[in-house]
Amino acid sequence: MEGFYVEGFFFNPNIHPMGEYNRRLKEMDKIRDIFGIKIIEGRYSPREWFNLCRIYSQEKEGGLRCKVCYKMRLEQTYKVCKELGYDFFTTTLTVSPHKRSRDIFEVGYEVGGSYFLEKDFKKKGGFMRACELSRKYGFYHQDYCGCVYSLLERRKRGNKLMRMSSRIREV
Repeated sequence: MEGFYVEGFFFNPNIHPMGEYNRRLKEMDKIRDIFGIKIIEGRYSPREWFNLCRIYSQEKEGGLRCKVCYKMRLEQTYKVCKELGYDFFTTTLTVSPHKRSRDIFEVGYEVGGSYFLEKDFKKKGGFMRACELSRKYGFYHQDYCGCVYSLLERRKRGNKLMRMSSRIREV
């Protein structure tokens, strides 16, 4: 990647349920094997995540809960970065068209200052490239960010769309 030696850090205590966590971790194994990228697995600690984010349970996707989640995960990433002597750290969260990169950058700088590498992976066709690679290698593509609140929001939207679809067919 642009002259950088890249290693991955999979730290996602936000992912719920555990089956979804394991599914995404298995995808990281595929990425490691296909692209030869070293992947470090962080500790799965959903209780810590819930303790931090529970008070934001009513927030919509992209609100304060997400910033708290970014901060928890980027703090751990920064810690690993420093322990291993890396020059920079960044996050692939910015590849998502559903995430505001400026919020992620704000948290990244707050956590790691100049060690945080600002990289918007959705820019310059990055999101489309990620979709192409996903299709080419048969990667799993999740339909929610990973947290239980996002999953519930996704299910509500899905149910609403199903009801609308039923009404359209009845007409």
